[in-house]
Amino acid sequence: MAGHRRYLVTGGAGFIGSAVVRQLIASGDAEVLNVDALTYSGNLDNVSSLADHPAYRFARIDIRDGRAMREAVEGFQPSVIMHLAAETHVDRSIDGPGEFIQTNVVGTYMLLQVALNHWRGLPAAAKALFRFHHVSTDEVFGSLGAEGLFCETTPYNPNSPYSASKAASDHLVRAWHHTYGLPVVLSNCSNNYGPFHFPEKLIPLVTLNALEGKPIPVYGDGSNVRDWLYVDDHARALRVIADRGRPGESYNVGGDSQRRNIDVARLICGFVDELAPDAAIGARERLITFVADRPGHDQRYAIDATKIRAELGWTPTETFESGLRKTVAWFIDNRQWWERIRAGAYRGERLGLSI
Repeated sequence: MAGHRRYLVTGGAGFIGSAVVRQLIASGDAEVLNVDALTYSGNLDNVSSLADHPAYRFARIDIRDGRAMREAVEGFQPSVIMHLAAETHVDRSIDGPGEFIQTNVVGTYMLLQVALNHWRGLPAAAKALFRFHHVSTDEVFGSLGAEGLFCETTPYNPNSPYSASKAASDHLVRAWHHTYGLPVVLSNCSNNYGPFHFPEKLIPLVTLNALEGKPIPVYGDGSNVRDWLYVDDHARALRVIADRGRPGESYNVGGDSQRRNIDVARLICGFVDELAPDAAIGARERLITFVADRPGHDQRYAIDATKIRAELGWTPTETFESGLRKTVAWFIDNRQWWERIRAGAYRGERLGLSI
């Protein structure tokens, strides 16, 4: 496999990470070491199609384990580290913020130290090509009012334990670049959706409840707005950033698809009615139920993706409607995948109510 770039992907059994890993292997010009601790949202079913591929390998490691990560990096000799491992769900961060600080802050620090040590020991040519790509979220910027977009220079203003932990990790990555010279790139994305999306998130939860005829919970009055990004479009963007992004720069990745939560729920109901009609359940929109809002729920996120479009030539290929229809169809066709999750770690319960 001489000539292939070697990508070490942390969190590669998660939702976005597995999409990145599947794309890298499908490209035919990459070798991948997938490092994942397999916590509740990490799932080897997401990458089961790659298990026997000669360019793919997997290591179950917690990124906080510095010795294990050093051994993995030394053994694999990556030219790119793509860091996606993170605790990601806002409601879970309300219930248990400590895990978010440990994984997202301490884990990123440990990984930066391992990466720095690896980079310093590389020959000059490999040193120039090496990148540490830190993958973050638009939630670090806080909440928007009715107007405006987040751009790369928007001041950080995180509002949840989750977004605060991601903001802290972003700052650490920048500091390791400016202080130690580590060649880093950062990206902040809007809300992802698509196949293999963990069932506790809005779009899969609405889809599965609609399929099963269960009440569909929508926070508050459903007016909260998110900018949605199809996961395979995001995975393409991440490789472009890792391969061609300028060291020290950050890139915002968005799908230019702002929607109110209530409109997302209604659209999903329509697709489920179309693709899986059930006379006993009837029109799924009648299942929508407004529930007490999440504590500190940010009103609106929206991404200005001008920089990545202009500098790196990336654009999304899916509209929100085309991507959402594909996603709903995938969940209908892959019942075994989500039934296994619901039988184990997560059963669709409401999270984030512990305060």
